[in-house]
Parts: sequence; structure tokens; C-alpha cells
Amino acid sequence: MRFWIYRLLMAGFTLLLLSLILFLTTSVLPGDVGRRILGGTANDAAVAALNRELGTDRPAIEQYTDWLLGVLRGDLGRSYSLKMPVTELLGPALLNSFKLTLLVVAMLVPLAIAGGIWAAIRRGTATDHVITLGAASATTIPDFVTGITLLIVFSVGLGWFPISGTAPRDAGLLSQLHHLVLPALCMVIGLGGYVLRMSRAGLILALESDYARTAHLKGLPAKVVVVRHVLRNGLIPTIAVVATQIGYIFGGLVVIEVLFNYNGVGKALYVAASQKDFPVLQGGVMIVGAVFFLVTILGDILQAALDPRLRSGGA
Repeated sequence: MRFWIYRLLMAGFTLLLLSLILFLTTSVLPGDVGRRILGGTANDAAVAALNRELGTDRPAIEQYTDWLLGVLRGDLGRSYSLKMPVTELLGPALLNSFKLTLLVVAMLVPLAIAGGIWAAIRRGTATDHVITLGAASATTIPDFVTGITLLIVFSVGLGWFPISGTAPRDAGLLSQLHHLVLPALCMVIGLGGYVLRMSRAGLILALESDYARTAHLKGLPAKVVVVRHVLRNGLIPTIAVVATQIGYIFGGLVVIEVLFNYNGVGKALYVAASQKDFPVLQGGVMIVGAVFFLVTILGDILQAALDPRLRSGGA
């Protein structure tokens, strides 16, 4: 219980620190917000009127307190450029990013874990070396390079997939998935190698453990030993890694969503930054941070549920 209370308190403190840094970098350090939005050629009267309208002419501590209390109530403010609540603007984008994240996880987890299992069972062989080398190489390629390559080959060249990740409004589920395959595949290639290597390392430790040797000495077939004893214990560390990667996927979609013209949170943050729409930028980053911590804590809970040592405090 102390561990979970500590994790929740640390997550709350980190989000509070994130909100402070975010507010300082978007509302205080830029200086005159009205001047930055209207440009250097705007007259002083127009700049002063905009600052009064936005409330940025008040003391910084008052602005931060009001904004933070609004965030706690679920009010992220109003967009400077679109004149609408940030929650209404980010709501559809948030749903789109969740769709893409779910597809990435659905592709990433079985492929990476299957590759890790295959490499661990055949450790030291040519198959193991090829899998681990390919996984290590995939993690070094930037996402935008992978995305551009996929677009050139499968969209422009072969015409198998659309260039844009955004499906038409009336598109069905299969059409939406068809549009999301390339963006999801781009993320899977970048993150799959790391998850694969972690699962391989955990499974090798499990295969060399005393309980696995005991199961072999009892005459159990190798497949039974792997399925009943090795997988559950060997993949426990991978769960925490996958949870962290889910948070990274959701927060690191800016390049992918912009490249594939997909209307998610990442693209919304990019547009907000380019238009100096600070409320949207602040709200989007806070949502991404909250999702990251939530998924990480859920991963810890699942890991503890599968490992009795963590529940008893013995590890």
C-alpha cells in the first residue's frame, strides 16, 4: 500500500511540476503574449486589448492559479485561434490518437513477444543473431525516415495503402484500419526492436532458472515447460516495458501524425505550437502527461498481479 501511495503521490507531484514548467514556457517566458500572437507590426492598443481579452495582463501567479484550478475541474481554457473550448477541440483528436495507439499495441505486442520467444528458444544460433541484429537496427532508424520509406514504397509505389492516415467521415471500421496501417507500422518498427530484446532477455533468464531446470528433470516436454513455467515469469519485466512504450506511443505521435496527416493529439499540438495557441498546447501536453503516468501505473498493477513477489514485497 505504501508503494502505491508513493507512486500516486510521485505522479501527482510530477504532473504539478509539469504544469508549472509548461505554464512558464508558454505564458511567462515568451513575454508579451499579445505581441507574439499579433506580431511585431501590431499597434500597442491592439496588443493591450488582446492581452486584456486573454487575461495575460494579470500577475503570473494569478494566471497560473486560475489555469491550474481550471485543469483540475476539467476546464482547459479556450483556444486563441479557434475561439472554442480546448476540451471540445482536443476531444476528437484524443479519440483518434487512442485508436492509433490501440492498433500499434495490437500489432506490437504479439509480434515483438513472438520474436523474443523465438530468439530466446534458439539463443546463440544464427536465427537468434539475425533477429536481435534486426531488432537493434530497427530501433536506430528515426520515425520520419521509416514513415517516408513506407509511404514511397507502399503508397506511392505499390498503391496498397492511402497516403493519409485520416479516413473519410463516413468510413467504416475496415476503411479506418486500412488508413491507419502505415502509421501504426511505422511505430511498430521503431519500438518493436526494444520490446523484442527485453522479452528475449527475460525469457532467457527464465529458461536458465532453477524451476525451468527442475521441470525439465521431471521429464516435462520442452513446449510444456515454456508455456506453463517460462512464459509467465519471463514476460513479467516486459509488461512494464510495454506500459512505458504505450505512454511513449501516445505522447510521441507528433511526427507520425503530421507526416501521415492524421488528426490526433500530436498534430493538434503541432498546429497549436505553429499558431502560438498556448491554451491548446498547455492542455494537450497535460493530457499526454496524465495518460503516460496512468498507463505506467496500470502496468505496475498488472506486473504485481502476475508476480506474487511484488505483492508480498519480497522483490
